[in-house]
Amino acid sequence: MPKLLTILLSLAPLTRAYLLKLPRYKCTRTFASLSEEYEAKTPPTQKSSLRLRRARLRLVEAQGRIGPGVADILGAQDPLISGDIDAIPPATSSFIRDFNFTRVAEPENAYDPAALQKRLWRQPLLWLKRNIELFFPLVKFALVVALDIQKGKEKENRSLRAKEVLAIVSTLGPAIIKGGQALASRPDLLPKEYLDQLQRLQDRLPPFPKEEAFAMVEAELGVPFSSVFELEEPEPVAAASIGQVFKGRLIANGDQVAIKIQRPGCEEIIGLDLYILRWYADILTNLLAALGRKINLVSVIDDFGELIYREIDYRAEAGNARRFGELYATIPDVYVPRVYPDLCSSKVLTMEWVDGVRLVEEDKLEALGLDSSKLVDTLIQCSLRQMLDNGFFHADPHAGNLLATPAGKLVYLDFGMMSYVETYQRYAIIEAVVHLVNRDFEALGTLYMRMGFIPPDTELEPIVLALEDALPDVLDASVGDLNLKNVINSLGDVFFQFPFSLPAYYIALIRCLGVLEGLALQVDPNVRIVSEAYPYISSRLLTDSSPELQAALQQLLFKEEKPRWDRLSQLVDRASERTDYNMSQVGEKLFDFLISSEGLAIREELIKEVIQGTEDLGEEVSTIFEHSLASSRLPSEEDFKSSARLNAVAKVATAVASSKSLDFNTILPLARRIAGDPVARQAGIDIAAAVSERGLSRLIRRAFALSSDKKDAPDY
Repeated sequence: MPKLLTILLSLAPLTRAYLLKLPRYKCTRTFASLSEEYEAKTPPTQKSSLRLRRARLRLVEAQGRIGPGVADILGAQDPLISGDIDAIPPATSSFIRDFNFTRVAEPENAYDPAALQKRLWRQPLLWLKRNIELFFPLVKFALVVALDIQKGKEKENRSLRAKEVLAIVSTLGPAIIKGGQALASRPDLLPKEYLDQLQRLQDRLPPFPKEEAFAMVEAELGVPFSSVFELEEPEPVAAASIGQVFKGRLIANGDQVAIKIQRPGCEEIIGLDLYILRWYADILTNLLAALGRKINLVSVIDDFGELIYREIDYRAEAGNARRFGELYATIPDVYVPRVYPDLCSSKVLTMEWVDGVRLVEEDKLEALGLDSSKLVDTLIQCSLRQMLDNGFFHADPHAGNLLATPAGKLVYLDFGMMSYVETYQRYAIIEAVVHLVNRDFEALGTLYMRMGFIPPDTELEPIVLALEDALPDVLDASVGDLNLKNVINSLGDVFFQFPFSLPAYYIALIRCLGVLEGLALQVDPNVRIVSEAYPYISSRLLTDSSPELQAALQQLLFKEEKPRWDRLSQLVDRASERTDYNMSQVGEKLFDFLISSEGLAIREELIKEVIQGTEDLGEEVSTIFEHSLASSRLPSEEDFKSSARLNAVAKVATAVASSKSLDFNTILPLARRIAGDPVARQAGIDIAAAVSERGLSRLIRRAFALSSDKKDAPDY
């Protein structure tokens, strides 16, 4: 093995040139471990230089000029590293990255329904007892709902029954509580009234004896609790269905830490409940199929089982926390607590203690002089980057999992509920936003089928009609007033009515966005998630070079091959609010499309639009001057403001000029390229000729007081 390692390390310089050219590539932790081992072999006098070089490479990596993870795998003796790092060329312009090392950490003991069945079937007394505890309250409730349906009063009594199910679920143990919270994000399974009530589920239980907690630590870490930790508070600072948290200090170095300890027997209780719920799910799936409703409830339970088994493995949570910190701790005003991996196990988690206040504690935020709206903006922008840039996101950003430090940093806590969105799924999310903006519900329905939300043999027309009925009212609001919860609820009604089956990542997204907007509104009642996200979406559409987003942008900006100038103006205006927006990238991307064979029809239509627009603008300006001269005065500012064409041009020009990324040093190369391109030159000649001809025609008409007939005017 050492010999093989030496050979692999010796090959690092040979592979470096290839790695630097990759815009995206697959990287695993193995490379990082090789690099660390190689560093250990480096003489002490060279370690300082090694760290400096790697730090510079990480900066280059953060700027997107090399592939993610490259900085960690390059050897210290690579002669190319000592060259000009600043000369490394930029990578692709897509912000949506495909990392295989950002997937959610898997638990050591993964959810295995077959193994659970094999083990628990041999313990009938155990599962029969628990079955009785679950059977009577759940079946009683089901019979009441069935009676409502028979009497035709199900919708009338739905709100009442939703409150009853909340009371029942709250008393049935950790797995059922967690299951209820998971169902609160399933609009394809439950109507809105039930979702609203289940979202109120509180995962809080009285703490278990601390002697049991200390015994758990000793069993897991192999050392007595008192030999490693010293409690700063005698009782747990938080307790939930899965575990409880103590505030302590490390005896070795005095660091303040949060010690999270799992409840004894938690995994066994959850496994038992999942086994029973899966049995019921199989019966209900067959019953619903007989009634014409095809829902695989067994797969729903299995998805939940995978989720909760990840959450109860604290070593997996530690891995998620470390990965989250690697990806997002460099964002300004975001802080991720440190993990102490040597003091973690599957049932014990030790992390840095961070002092701060909840985002909903308005009085405390004011006392610290913190701006709540700035904290909300940091939260939203970081969440967008998580979900749409890297795909690795915190799926439970509620008030209890976020803090604000006295320095104004936003702190993320609790990394048990994480999720990952694949690259193609992130593209589809942005495509869905475009379809909603365009009100293209047929394209939205087709996208849902393509993503596997509905079976491929489903008739789309009824779904499209339902989307048309459900969404226009909520979409009529301006971007600034659009409420995300209303959009989700309206979509949820359609999901429940038709045979939708939502994948796990989409459920996590719905939960995350719903919790995010709820928290943001608590902190700042005027905030709108959609409005805050629009600059991000605009920037991605205008600058991302991926084919999927290019197609979405073309669909947004052109209708029947005619440009929508108002939408372009709005996109540029909102995108310019972001610091990472690059105006030159927008120009390059638009120019590449227009001179391509795919852009021929739109290019021809655009030439006609420019010619016609220039003529109309000339007419308006001429009219302004004529009216002014007739009144023996010069045109005023108010005169020019009355021109619709001038206002439209001014709006686009203002949006471009106000862009923070507008740099004439970067625009100049694009201008030279346009001037030297034969297709662009010919288009310019056509426009100049047509504008000149029409201008001369207009001058002659005005001179001889002839009427205007635009029908006879040439196109170009």
